Amino acid sequence: MSALYLSALPDPWGWALSAALGLIVGSFLNVVIHRLPQMLERRWAAECAALQTPAANGTGDAAAAARYDLLTPRSHCPACQTPIRWFHNIPVLSWLALRGRCAACGARIAWRYPLVELLTGLAFALVFARHGASTATVAWWGFMAAVLALAFIDWDTTLLPDDITLPLAWAGLIAAASGLSGVALPDALWGAVAGYLSLWSVYWAFKLLTGKEGMGYGDFKLLAALGAWLGWQALIPLVLVASTLGAVVGLTMKASNALREGRYVPFGPFLAFGGLLVWGIGPQRLLHALGL
Repeated sequence: MSALYLSALPDPWGWALSAALGLIVGSFLNVVIHRLPQMLERRWAAECAALQTPAANGTGDAAAAARYDLLTPRSHCPACQTPIRWFHNIPVLSWLALRGRCAACGARIAWRYPLVELLTGLAFALVFARHGASTATVAWWGFMAAVLALAFIDWDTTLLPDDITLPLAWAGLIAAASGLSGVALPDALWGAVAGYLSLWSVYWAFKLLTGKEGMGYGDFKLLAALGAWLGWQALIPLVLVASTLGAVVGLTMKASNALREGRYVPFGPFLAFGGLLVWGIGPQRLLHALGL
């Protein structure tokens, strides 16, 4: 779907087609969220095997021979391994038609899958509503997809893969330099620098005081990427929202004994939510809403 094609349509049709595209991209994001962490683990295992004995190297090479990436193998039911037919893979509609169960074995399909699709569809429609049929819309669609994928990957695994965070940061600087993001290049540059260094400083202060690690390096990179896309002005309201919401969710999970092993709550999803909120409301309005 090109911006040229959308430009020939009335706005309601543009919004609808943008939402439909978002649903399709959201379906692909479900694959990214599920497979990318496993791909990274396999890569790390292969790298470790390469440093071991020749015998171990042979085992590692054999294990790595089976292709596993975002395209192969075909999508299948985790319970019965049956490949999913195309008409059972239509975003949201197939999940509703199947009542959230596998067509082959009846195993439950998590509600998270249609949620990711719906969120991506909504995000794409909101971007089109703001920027219309333009190259900026395509750029911000990429931003939305990357941020949503990172949020769910971090929630599941506490990983924020460099494969997404670093390209997202560079893309933010390029979008600013080319006028696509609406953020001045100096603001984007200092947003990336301040985003990284602020959490890096908090990390080391906490570690020196407690001897523990309070967050991972992926959080630094994600905030740097958000700063590149939204500008340094967005960082304070973004971090305030993320910290507040993270504290509330963490305390609620602790009170209900829902904290996972290690008693931690990943920070990336809340940074992502804060970034999306700043994009939607604007940093000044958000600060005003927070009473600052």
